[in-house]
Amino acid sequence: GDLDKVVNLLLSLSGRLARVETALGSLGPHAPAEDKLALQEKQRLLVAQLEDAKELKEHVGRREEAVGAMVARYLPAEHLQDYQHFVKMKSALIAEQRELEEKIKLGQEQLRCLRESL
Repeated sequence: GDLDKVVNLLLSLSGRLARVETALGSLGPHAPAEDKLALQEKQRLLVAQLEDAKELKEHVGRREEAVGAMVARYLPAEHLQDYQHFVKMKSALIAEQRELEEKIKLGQEQLRCLRESL
């Protein structure tokens, strides 16, 4: 459960940071200074939060290793391999699910824009 939460947090913060950086990059030279400062402050906070989330992921990783070592004492080799595969795939699948959700959101937004332009 913690792994799910941390992976989702990392993905969420990364996505938000990317959007803020895109917004900063798209600001023209005549953009109000307060808009630029607000985006830069948001970027600074997101970078700090992302670093904290990475530390949290490392902590969860260390805890996962400890749990894995404990589980290894009680499971036969084939079940242990299944467990290890499950743990590895879970993070990958969460990331893939999040990516697909973002693509769906983007597609829906593009459809809305197309409908409005017609």
